[in-house]
Amino acid sequence: MSQAFEVEGGRRLKGELVPQGAKNEALQILCAVLLTPEKVVIENVPDIVDVNKLIDLLEFLGVAVDRSKAAEGTFTFEARNVEVDKLNSPDFKKKGAALRGSVMIVGPLLARYGKGYIPKPGGDKIGRRRLDTHFIGFQNLGAKFTYEEGDEFYKVESPKLQGTYMHLDEASVTGTANIVMAAVMAQGQTTIYNAACEPYLQQLCKMLVRMGAKIDGIGSNLLRIEGVDSLGGQPTVCYPI
Repeated sequence: MSQAFEVEGGRRLKGELVPQGAKNEALQILCAVLLTPEKVVIENVPDIVDVNKLIDLLEFLGVAVDRSKAAEGTFTFEARNVEVDKLNSPDFKKKGAALRGSVMIVGPLLARYGKGYIPKPGGDKIGRRRLDTHFIGFQNLGAKFTYEEGDEFYKVESPKLQGTYMHLDEASVTGTANIVMAAVMAQGQTTIYNAACEPYLQQLCKMLVRMGAKIDGIGSNLLRIEGVDSLGGQPTVCYPI
């Protein structure tokens, strides 16, 4: 079997296509529905394994999921009755370990319920992908971090997060997203320097602002977040990027 492609140029292309939503953006936005008890509509959700696993995980935790327009890529989420006690269950540990993106439920759960747990996440094996940035960020906001080595289970807990200044050790996209989702409901102002500024993170921040969050510096490496007491639901769009 040939190991190469031969491309002959000089031919004009034409036609139309509709790109599916971006996986990395969808994973962040889906986790953000945990921040509000109100309905959130997300369109153009890509029909891929990791995204579907995350939706199933949210549903397991008690998020009501309306799949009536799933064939069109549109879902409605309502996280009104999240069952946080399930975070300690064997089923949660199994489901949470099945994908890398599950780590981003921790920030929203911590912000709204005062605790966020996650087993060591699985997913693609593409080299060193540490979680230090996530948990150091939560600790900076005042959370207590615990790691249960035997079960490879991470816990962060805080009755009320406190805004602070932090300099991230790396501009991690998922780490920044997780910290931002925790900080939007922390007391006072949070300043995040060396924040990621990729389009996925920008889309998440814009969604949070539409829900009532106060975030300045979107698109830059310096984010300033003024904490609010609660967020509302807003229809949003998971754009393909």
